[in-house]
Amino acid sequence: MRFTSLKTIQFRNLAPQEIPVDRKQVFLVGPNGQGKTNLLEAIYTLCYGSSFRTVYMRELATHGQKNFKLEGTYRDDASLEHRLELEYKDSKRSVFLDGREIKDRKELIYNIPCIVFSHDDISFVRGEPEERRRFFDQTMSMYNPLFFDDMRRYRSILKQRNQAIKEERYSLLDVYDIQLATYGLSIQQERTRAVYEFDQIFPGMYCQVSQTDKEIHIQYNPSWSKCASKDEIISHLAQTRQRDLKLGTTTSGVHRDRFNVVDNNGLFSQTGSTGQLRLASLIFRTAQMAFYQKKTGRQPLLLVDDVLLELDFKKREMFLHLMENYCQAFFTFLPEEHYFPSLAGEEALVYDVENGRFSDHEG
Repeated sequence: MRFTSLKTIQFRNLAPQEIPVDRKQVFLVGPNGQGKTNLLEAIYTLCYGSSFRTVYMRELATHGQKNFKLEGTYRDDASLEHRLELEYKDSKRSVFLDGREIKDRKELIYNIPCIVFSHDDISFVRGEPEERRRFFDQTMSMYNPLFFDDMRRYRSILKQRNQAIKEERYSLLDVYDIQLATYGLSIQQERTRAVYEFDQIFPGMYCQVSQTDKEIHIQYNPSWSKCASKDEIISHLAQTRQRDLKLGTTTSGVHRDRFNVVDNNGLFSQTGSTGQLRLASLIFRTAQMAFYQKKTGRQPLLLVDDVLLELDFKKREMFLHLMENYCQAFFTFLPEEHYFPSLAGEEALVYDVENGRFSDHEG
């Protein structure tokens, strides 16, 4: 799978310019604030129908504008060409694939597998529990439509249950508890399996790049850890109902699960240095790549946003070795990162980025 051209209209600070990108590697070079990350965001939004930087689509429009449009052509794994369009107009998002409107975003997310590396990824290691939940839910949703469906249904039921608690419609809670237990147990079981497999990949990658024997692992701690069946979960929800009513929300469930990064001394967020935490956050993404490829046999598209500058030469070399299996990659670099030409293959495209415009790189 590879994008061959991209076009943005009223998106962030990007000029309405068609950009040829029919190469395995595309390098974007320019100072901060010129539009490099904005193009990566545009690609991600085309792939998934949402941004990795904001949950508010209106924020993606050029300053002073309310609407925007993204267009991309790509070749799939069978070398067939497709056209993908996303338009945000009148507070509504519309997505079209080869002229046919995609009504359910679920169809879109399995079309182009996309993984983004950014500085914000450090939240996977030292951020709040919901950041790691989001990472693993995203990882699992990339290859498992049933998990995606279960999460969607669980969130809907959870919202209804919480609303019933707030409105004191307690007669509905027995029904909601059965539904919450059904989908929650399925999610808990799938998370258990996925974290076990992910943890077969992650520690070795960290040791390889860090060049240490420091053991780092992922621990999954379910909220319903003592419940192994739907009936046990229903019983637990009944026993804790008074607590839920007092606090006005559902206090247990897979929305409260924790994924911890640990070493021999405990939580890695408390024992690791800033450099170690940063490196671990990058390894989260390379492990996500390897895990996805193991599950599907497909290579993802990569968006790599200014994350290599903090690595020394040896670590950068090892890290890039782990990133070799991709169908296409877009890298952003600052002008002072003079090593980037050595990473480019013979047919790589290199663009200078200035004021939202892309031009062939000079020098």
